[in-house]
Amino acid sequence: MAKLKLAECRAFFDACIEKAQQMGTPVTIAIVGPEGHLIALERMDDAGFITPDTARAKAFTVAAFRSMSPRFPDGLVIQQWFKERNPQMLANASVFTNGQVVASGGCAPIFKDDEMVGCYGISGATSGQDEEIGTYARKKVGWAHMPATDTMPEDAKAHVNEIYRSVGLADRIL
Repeated sequence: MAKLKLAECRAFFDACIEKAQQMGTPVTIAIVGPEGHLIALERMDDAGFITPDTARAKAFTVAAFRSMSPRFPDGLVIQQWFKERNPQMLANASVFTNGQVVASGGCAPIFKDDEMVGCYGISGATSGQDEEIGTYARKKVGWAHMPATDTMPEDAKAHVNEIYRSVGLADRIL
């Protein structure tokens, strides 16, 4: 069983902070294990007081929904999926988890080979900027946000790709 180590989180934090500083926006970064429990959290100076809770909730949400189905590769897909089907259910999920469910950009799972070893959440900028920071850092440290073996059904891929197009991310394709 693969594990995500704290030292690996440090490299991700450093890459996020580098990008956030370039963008001029202080953020908080949270990393949770595959079960949603916090591994590490770092808040930049001047990041909003609520950003630690939001970043952790974003990471928790990806852990919860990515564990349920490979159809949820990130927070943007989770958010859009609920908008299309049952927006009230997303609010209810947040209530019955004591605010731990927040679907937004800037969060994704972390894979080692085919095993989800954790998830990250970033908060403090716009959803799009949080997403840009996370994507930059993930690529810089070599983290995968999808399993090595693609077992997602084609209809699910088509649906996720349509969601990406509908939220302005047509360049992102599964």
